[in-house]
Amino acid sequence: MSAHYPEDLQKAIRFHGHMCPGLAIGYRAARTAQAHLAIGPAEDEELVAVVESDGCGIDAIQALLSCTMGKGNLIYRDHGKQVYTVLDRKRGLGIRVATKPGPFQRTPEQEQIFRKVMSGEASQEEVKIFEKSREQKIKEILEAEETALFTIEKISCEPPEKARIFNSITCEFCGEPVMEPRARVRDGKMCCIPCAGRNYDRGW
Repeated sequence: MSAHYPEDLQKAIRFHGHMCPGLAIGYRAARTAQAHLAIGPAEDEELVAVVESDGCGIDAIQALLSCTMGKGNLIYRDHGKQVYTVLDRKRGLGIRVATKPGPFQRTPEQEQIFRKVMSGEASQEEVKIFEKSREQKIKEILEAEETALFTIEKISCEPPEKARIFNSITCEFCGEPVMEPRARVRDGKMCCIPCAGRNYDRGW
């Protein structure tokens, strides 16, 4: 971990396990939300973060904003987009931070080396080139103007309902407890989703 990184970024790196361009984007998105909404980390559910991919950047959102899946104030929507929406329940304000295309673009040469590294076929020299390129990309992301990285939109909206605690029932097939709203019926018996098998989905 680089000692010259600010403490909040080092916290995100410790949480994530390593530094990478994706974490850098999430860090900048979290910092952008903090600056525009004048907020700190969430103690409970007063903040809600809605993320639209399961990429590395989410860990920076969790580390800096304390919006987490376990606390119920991190909501994941599988859109495959580097978009982060942070909502302040108390004030009814929010900000949508959408990553522009530039930060993750690679030259054809970089793309070729990237694919070789990911497949484990890169030479030691190619790995060094990849690492140097990645370090440069991280530096560019951390130093760029926020408007060069993101499309930023302040929004007013009704935040999603707070996390609820539900009763559990026992799956009659595996014997494990499952929360009531996720329970299914199979052969007239209550069960969990894994034990329910495939849904009936004949095209409708």
